[in-house]
Amino acid sequence: MNEMWDVVAVGIGPFNLALAALADEVPELRFAAYDAKPRFDWHPGVLFDWATVQVSFLADLVSLVRPTSRWSFLNYLADRDRMYQFFVAERFHLPRREYADYCGWAAERLPSTHFGVTVTALEWRPDRLLWTVRLRDSAGERTVEARHVVLGVGTRPVLPAPLREIRGDRVIHSASYLSYVDCWREEVRHVAVVGSGQSGAEVFLDLLRRQPERGWAVSWLTRTAGFAPLDYTKLVLEYTTPEYMHYFHRLEPAVRDRLIGAQWQLYKGIDSETIDAIHAELYHRLLDDTLPPVRLYPATAVRDATRAGDGVELCCTHADTGSTGTLAVDAVVAATGYAAEVPALLDPVRELIDWDEQGRYRIDAQHRIHTAPTVSGGLYVQNAELHTHGAAAPDLGIGAYRSATILNAITGREAFRLPKRTAFQTFGGVR
Repeated sequence: MNEMWDVVAVGIGPFNLALAALADEVPELRFAAYDAKPRFDWHPGVLFDWATVQVSFLADLVSLVRPTSRWSFLNYLADRDRMYQFFVAERFHLPRREYADYCGWAAERLPSTHFGVTVTALEWRPDRLLWTVRLRDSAGERTVEARHVVLGVGTRPVLPAPLREIRGDRVIHSASYLSYVDCWREEVRHVAVVGSGQSGAEVFLDLLRRQPERGWAVSWLTRTAGFAPLDYTKLVLEYTTPEYMHYFHRLEPAVRDRLIGAQWQLYKGIDSETIDAIHAELYHRLLDDTLPPVRLYPATAVRDATRAGDGVELCCTHADTGSTGTLAVDAVVAATGYAAEVPALLDPVRELIDWDEQGRYRIDAQHRIHTAPTVSGGLYVQNAELHTHGAAAPDLGIGAYRSATILNAITGREAFRLPKRTAFQTFGGVR
């Protein structure tokens, strides 16, 4: 007989790891999470020693919903015997490596997490009113059954079309930057960074810091008007709270799409500390005229890219003047973001899913994908609902709240008490 679970989570990133940590506190819930990776990792390609997480340490797996949980970051510190060092450090934003280590600590100890297991397909069994989940691991293929499934497969790196055609060891996405940069030898004399979000800024800063040793020129291009900061002022941050998320979900789809485009600085900008660090590096270079040039190109879009020998030629257009030009480089790092995609494992049930006009999931307030009336089992999603839940969707600060919301919906009771007021602002106007 197949294993039978109440909930199967597909993918073990921070969000489904939060789900597993909270589910561990619901003893009657049979829960299993699967991931194809051999162990937990989190953005290893940009796991710089000096980089920090952009949200508070309270945005861990559980604390904003269940601060007494044994899976909290503070309990991790106690287990690692680092509590007093953390106390004296007075840190609000964690080193990114520490956050990744904390998640790995939880993933290793949670009994429900299973790594090295690929979910290959999901099918609905109307005769049993259960999901069949097909798995593949080192022992072969097998199936398990579940009453509910939660997709947390993450987002995929996106390369713009001109670069997609010539990707390789010298044309990469920032997601794999640290896997390649040490392999670039003397022949790489000029590196271009395309894209000006946080990842682009961090890659640019790392290239600057390596420049005295590696001797390369560095160019940084962005199609936006400038290298813009994240808007992390306090009232603006309320747009990443559950209160705004619920308001956003009630809006018409066209309004939601318009707002997402306007709110890009909530999740696509650069934190001010990184901008200051970049400026400091550039200032120090004024004192050393022996270093290769460093150039920043705002309002500059890459319209085409071609191989030129071992290098790359970037054909660029300036937004304000309309002028065009070609930049010859030896390597390109595209910090051009990530996008949610429909995983192939859903192919057997695509006809049972309610898609919107743009081919995206229709998702209810509890993060459940709308499915055909014949499907009684829940199909939930984490971090693929930017279009329905707003800028909070990819934010680590919503992870515990969203997971608790899903578990409350699945159990049919208030397994976790959720905060009732999370913002000072009243969204939606005077009523």
